[in-house]
Amino acid sequence: MGRVTKELIQLGRDIVSTTVSLFKIMIPVIILIKIADELGAVTLLGELLEPLMGILGLPSSMALVWATTMLTNLYAGLLVLINTDATLTVAQVTVLSSLLLISHGLPIEGMISKKAGVPMWAVLTLRIGGGVTFAWLQNVYYEYSAKNQHTAQILWQNEPVVGESYLQWAMGQAQSLFSIFLVIAVLITLLRLLKLLKIEQLMSLIMMPFLKILKVSKDAANLAVIGITLGLSYGGGLIINESKKGNLTAKDALITVLLLNLLHSIIEDTALVLLIGADLNMVLWARIVFSVCVMAIISHVHTLFSSRKEKQELHS
Repeated sequence: MGRVTKELIQLGRDIVSTTVSLFKIMIPVIILIKIADELGAVTLLGELLEPLMGILGLPSSMALVWATTMLTNLYAGLLVLINTDATLTVAQVTVLSSLLLISHGLPIEGMISKKAGVPMWAVLTLRIGGGVTFAWLQNVYYEYSAKNQHTAQILWQNEPVVGESYLQWAMGQAQSLFSIFLVIAVLITLLRLLKLLKIEQLMSLIMMPFLKILKVSKDAANLAVIGITLGLSYGGGLIINESKKGNLTAKDALITVLLLNLLHSIIEDTALVLLIGADLNMVLWARIVFSVCVMAIISHVHTLFSSRKEKQELHS
């Protein structure tokens, strides 16, 4: 068996291993969320969140948008939004978008993060707390500056699916999972090519400012780039795979996954919220600055805690 054949076989195994790791998490959660939606749990959660909307300067009807987004994904939340009668200003759309960009898809992405070594409570605290804090800071800014108070222009319109059968829903989910499989296959193949061509070293240099601030190793650079640009599901799946191989330390996995929980899929997700009239500077650049600042604090605290723990173990 030639070297090229062996490399292709190993590549196929890595693709299948990464995909299976993700699907074991995603498929049960998708089914549970569908059941919860059928039982009215999403609507109930929206009602519980209504008081918080006032603090963020948003209409109470946006609670259902956020609840849907947290339990499902950004697409589903925006579908709820465009089918409401609420008229929002650019400031309100931006605040809502910032909340949704950080606090979405919590069951699936939370389980992926847990598989990568991050406790679920830490993920939920960071995602929900971070999303609310980021949105609140923007609301305070807009209230004092009085900027972007004109009505937002929603460019994305979509015909809602009425009376979708369970078979149609299942087929839609199957198509989404197949798309994820294709993306993972491309990503892992690309990573292998980057290593062969030594281009991964250039990507590490691009990530160096992040790495210095967050104090993670160069080995996490490529995975961080993928997660930040394409999404936590893809980056998280690769982190799980690399951690199993021993290519990432526990700290690298922890900090990288937490970073991706705050900052991921900046191309696709940012484009989506721009279609509903959000301010690019806030949902992209301000989000990057906010995420790096939060993670710098977490990384510093983690380093101090680890150092103190090591000293205690040495003296014991």
